[in-house]
Amino acid sequence: MKIFKPIFCLLFILISQLCIAQYEFDGYVNDALKKGKVYLSVIEDYRKISGVYPEQILTKVTPDSLGYFQFKGNNLPLQHRMYRIHIDTCQEDEQKINHFSGHCINSKEIIFIANNTSTLSFPFSFDKEMFCKIESNTEKAMLFLKIDSLKNDMRFAFGTYRSEANRKINSKKWFTTFQNYGEQLEEPLAELYMYSFLSDRSNNLYDYYLKDVKENSYYEDLLKRLQEKYPDSNYVQQYENEIKSDLFLVNHDSEKSISWWIYVFGFILFLSILMNFFLYKRNKTLKNDSFSKEKLTSQEQKTLDLILEDKSNKEIASELYISVSTVKTHINNLYKKLNVTSREEVKSLKS
Repeated sequence: MKIFKPIFCLLFILISQLCIAQYEFDGYVNDALKKGKVYLSVIEDYRKISGVYPEQILTKVTPDSLGYFQFKGNNLPLQHRMYRIHIDTCQEDEQKINHFSGHCINSKEIIFIANNTSTLSFPFSFDKEMFCKIESNTEKAMLFLKIDSLKNDMRFAFGTYRSEANRKINSKKWFTTFQNYGEQLEEPLAELYMYSFLSDRSNNLYDYYLKDVKENSYYEDLLKRLQEKYPDSNYVQQYENEIKSDLFLVNHDSEKSISWWIYVFGFILFLSILMNFFLYKRNKTLKNDSFSKEKLTSQEQKTLDLILEDKSNKEIASELYISVSTVKTHINNLYKKLNVTSREEVKSLKS
């Protein structure tokens, strides 16, 4: 019995920890926003990462006179999720419009990864800026800020010279940079945060993304990582549906491009056949015209008529009471006048 006491104590401690597990997010807002309200939101739709969406809001608090706010409780999932804290000074009438549209001019936000055991603090940065720094008991909470820093580096690279050549070179470079960096973080939600940025339809990188998603196995690998770590989350289903949709889009465009060339080729082939037909008819008409216009002697005409009756040279000579050599002379003369070189061509003039 004595042996089991330490085990029971350990189990009791673990169970107690689980029972009292809770999150705590706190920080300060600047003087201009002290009279606003601070909202805590969970982001299940990563296409709505930035903005103000009422359906995502979990709770709200009012900062105290010093600008301090705090969210605390144990109602968050144990599995990591994307969260947003934002503050705005919108009046009630303005909120109905701004929150519905997803935009609020007088607002400030920070996005992070957390779960029900996370402790996060948002102090002012060294230059007294709010929501630019996170102190936390988990490294995951700060990943989005690191990615945002990488985004700024990318924007600077694109902004150094605005040309098509610069855009193409930098697109390939930064897609590779983001993807490699994302894998090193070993957090699929961080990769999903980057993916939502790179694949945004309003982003200048979108065209390159459509090309990349067709050729690069990275996106399929990311899906596997999401499925392994967050098997029952909305993120997996949304990402999987988007990848399937985008692959269908690029493949459909390719098929349309191929079919377009097929139509063009078919049209050219049709014109070629049509032209050959008209040329054939024209040549035949010309030959028939030459056949009627050429003046043959009476003996040549008789020789021609017998040729058309499939008579041999000997039979023609017998019918016309002339020698075979004379028949050959008549045949050579009418060949020249009709512009042919054989009996078959002579017969074709009349077909």
